Amino acid sequence: MLRESLNDLTAFVAVARAGSYTKAAAQLGVSQPALSQTVRGLEARLGVRLLARTTRSVAPTEAGERLLDAVGPRLDAVEKGLKGLAEMRGKPAGTVRITADEHAAQAVLWPTLRRVLPDHPEIKVEVSVDYGLTDIAAERFDAGVRLGGMVAKDMEAVRIGPDLRMAAVAAPAYLAGRTPPGRPEDLTGHTCINLRLPTQGGLYAWEFEKAGREVRVRVEGQLVFNTVSMIRDAALAGFGIAHLPQDQVQTHLDRGELVRLLADWCPPFPGYHLYYPSRRRRSAAFEVLVEALRHRD
Repeated sequence: MLRESLNDLTAFVAVARAGSYTKAAAQLGVSQPALSQTVRGLEARLGVRLLARTTRSVAPTEAGERLLDAVGPRLDAVEKGLKGLAEMRGKPAGTVRITADEHAAQAVLWPTLRRVLPDHPEIKVEVSVDYGLTDIAAERFDAGVRLGGMVAKDMEAVRIGPDLRMAAVAAPAYLAGRTPPGRPEDLTGHTCINLRLPTQGGLYAWEFEKAGREVRVRVEGQLVFNTVSMIRDAALAGFGIAHLPQDQVQTHLDRGELVRLLADWCPPFPGYHLYYPSRRRRSAAFEVLVEALRHRD
């Protein structure tokens, strides 16, 4: 099959539809002699006459009609597609895929998406909740969310949340008749509610720090979950001590439904960052979300 250039075919279609070399040349922004030469060259390569000139107009021959029917709609589709891409350059649109853990998705991503998306109906966002350290390039995500100290050095990172604090908490019903832990090591004598981390396959070791001393404690209990919301619900029901982000339990602390423990062992630490490959070309839709998520003190 002959593969003629798009320019030659575009020239032929323009003349056939306009019925005039002069009008078609004006539409294409070329000279009439140059356009006529282009069409003659196409006819020579194909070995058939495509256009018949009369005293008043130019009309396609039978072969020209067949070519016009075949390529005309396709050239229209190409032009429409290119026009759509040009519009996208100035209008945020398309899908943005982000991976984050449950807490980041609820505490940081969702409040921003809820506020921004109504103003940008052409932007679609897919949030994948995952506690694993996902390889965003391999899994075809546009970005991921991690705590500040966990972002790889070859990634670009934007802070999207304030400093965080963890909180060891328990319901008054659980603490009744028990001695509250005075130091992290005392947790081994209590019933605790565990979190399983998918990437490591094991249980999360609770982390504490005080006066520069870091302590990691592996706790035991009846229950193990892989979501913080279930751990919180179990703590509220009196099944043991939980170790959760403070903002996830602050309302329950204020109401007295939970009691805070070991507060002096839970200092603030760097909050969530949005990270993404620094060399990847970013869409207008992605840039809108980055600016909306950017944390401002």
